[in-house]
Amino acid sequence: MSDDHRPDPATEAFVTHRNLLFTVAYEMLGSAADAEDVLQETWLRWMGVDLDTVRDQRAYLVQITTRQALSRLRTLGRRRESYVGSWLPEPLLTTPDVAEDIELAENVSMAMLLVLETLAPTERAVFVLREVFALEYDEIAAAVDKTPAAVRQIAHRARAHIAARRPRGLPSQAETQGALEAFQRAVQTGDMQGLLDILAPDVVLLGDGGGIKQALLRPVSGASRIARLLTVQQTRMAALPMEPALVNGYPALVLREGGEVDTVIALRIDDGLITGLYAVRNPEKLSHMDFETTLHR
Repeated sequence: MSDDHRPDPATEAFVTHRNLLFTVAYEMLGSAADAEDVLQETWLRWMGVDLDTVRDQRAYLVQITTRQALSRLRTLGRRRESYVGSWLPEPLLTTPDVAEDIELAENVSMAMLLVLETLAPTERAVFVLREVFALEYDEIAAAVDKTPAAVRQIAHRARAHIAARRPRGLPSQAETQGALEAFQRAVQTGDMQGLLDILAPDVVLLGDGGGIKQALLRPVSGASRIARLLTVQQTRMAALPMEPALVNGYPALVLREGGEVDTVIALRIDDGLITGLYAVRNPEKLSHMDFETTLHR
């Protein structure tokens, strides 16, 4: 701190771009806890940089964050191979402005983060930096240690890969809210037909308990199977407070037990029907549901 109590220039730059850096790390990792660790590592390296040699502080900070996230992503890939049951991204209770940024909301949605999981680490970094944050190819090249020409090729390949797997049509907030309300009514009342009306024939349900809480160990697919499974659970689910919330930029349901978050259910919507249900129960992934997280591009 200087005599007038203002932060030093390095600290001020980091604080200014912190939400952006967190968003970059979170999109690459799908984990808020790991994104926070990456920010800590970024901070430590940033403190050792001579600012007089930095032309663009934002770009330089993004480069450091990307390199740290890439390193952690490769380590996490090995850990997830031994994860108990399905692995789902860590849900975030997001601020209303995230939902208002339609492109950002799409890219941080639970559905999209799962699609990003199908990319190799470098492809994921290139896609996120180019498609979400609109960085130039030379800036991305410096962050991933590739030539700009190589980055262009990687971006093209990643874009095609994602296009084949992302939601078929970007749902509006109203469409998602309507589907969520119909789903909630059907679940709480045990309305089998109501569930069949809102679930797509090829809907998939994934649960993540992390081996700590009871959850589905394998994905369940098909509207009939999932509707039967949910109606069997109707008594328990109806007994728990079920609140709508903005999770990763989209409406979702939060179930509480004893005042604590027990389950977060996020939805994927295609053509007005639910094609994906993601139920996160792992308590180690629910700490960011107690406060709003600001994401920024």
